[in-house]
Amino acid sequence: MALPLYDSQPARRVPWVTYLLVAANIVVFLLTPMANFATWYGEGKVRECRAAEFTMEHGAIPRELTTGERQPLPAQIVHECGEAAYDKTPWTSAFSSMFLHSGALHLLGNLVMLFVVGMGVEDRFGRLRYLLSYLFFGLVAVYGFAFTSPDSGVPLIGASGAIAGVLGAYLVLNPRGRIVSLVLPIIIRLPVWVVLGYWFVLQWLSLGAQSLTGKEDNVAYVAHLYGFAAGAGFALLARRAGPARKIAALDRG
Repeated sequence: MALPLYDSQPARRVPWVTYLLVAANIVVFLLTPMANFATWYGEGKVRECRAAEFTMEHGAIPRELTTGERQPLPAQIVHECGEAAYDKTPWTSAFSSMFLHSGALHLLGNLVMLFVVGMGVEDRFGRLRYLLSYLFFGLVAVYGFAFTSPDSGVPLIGASGAIAGVLGAYLVLNPRGRIVSLVLPIIIRLPVWVVLGYWFVLQWLSLGAQSLTGKEDNVAYVAHLYGFAAGAGFALLARRAGPARKIAALDRG
């Protein structure tokens, strides 16, 4: 398996938005009960209950997104932790869920991919358009997952849907690029289509395995695919619009 380390093509400007997104995800994680740093949530069983309730409150639950109504806590959580009183507007969870992670490894895996490819996409899109498109990719991933499984009461959390969109955009914008990757035991420059193509195929095969076996493994592969498709489609539109804008600017001159 190839572990991406960095983009071999240097950015032309400081990728402040990518840095901001990485920092925001880290800070939010440290402030949640899923991080050991947040000691104010208690320890042991108390902490586990707070983490479960926090995930239900701020995670994107398909049944809530498709109906617009808050769902009650699952019976198992109520039995083990008791009722939890909180107000929730379902559509806002589509945004908050993008910045939540179940653990340090979940967070690290997402941020490595964001850091590697995010700088290149930000460089091509510009800071504001990159930030807005990142949020858009995340929303497509969340709602795509919700409408694929509208009756599901399992909360979706993680930045992977939005980051998948950045991966799709990067592949379209820089198809001949190379990504320096760790392929044990060596470090090698691999074509971007090999690294991201492998990632996409892995998501597709894993989704197929889920469908065949009926077993969930806590990874929303379909959300990744929706996000990736949104990123690739948006980048294609941006590439087509680019030359037209340049020509119009020349005509005005």
